[in-house]
Order: sequence, then C-alpha cells, then structure tokens
Amino acid sequence: MRMRRRMRWWKVLGLAGLAGVAASGVVIARAERRRRAYTPEEIRARLRDRHAEATAPGDAG
Repeated sequence: MRMRRRMRWWKVLGLAGLAGVAASGVVIARAERRRRAYTPEEIRARLRDRHAEATAPGDAG
C-alpha cells in the first residue's frame, strides 16, 4: 500500500512537470508569433528609433 502511494505521488509530479513544459511552450509560441507579426519596415523603424534614443546627446548611459 505504501509503495502505491509513492508511485502515485511520482505520477502526479510527473504530470505537473509535463503541464509546466507545455505551458512554457505555449508562452514561447505566442511570443514568437507576436515577434513575427511585424513587417520588415516596422522592425527597421523600431531599430532606428532605439538607436536614436541610445545615441541621443546628454544621455549618461
């Protein structure tokens, strides 16, 4: 009886770990889709804006 309970806990922990991995995959997939949703022109514009902010005079970065 005691051995069955231990095995049950390991199964529960394994399923919880599997659910965590699946949830992480969903989060990564969403971020990737969001990243790929930009057009190349939008990406260039954002990079130019970031570069302009980073090289603006008076910033003590």
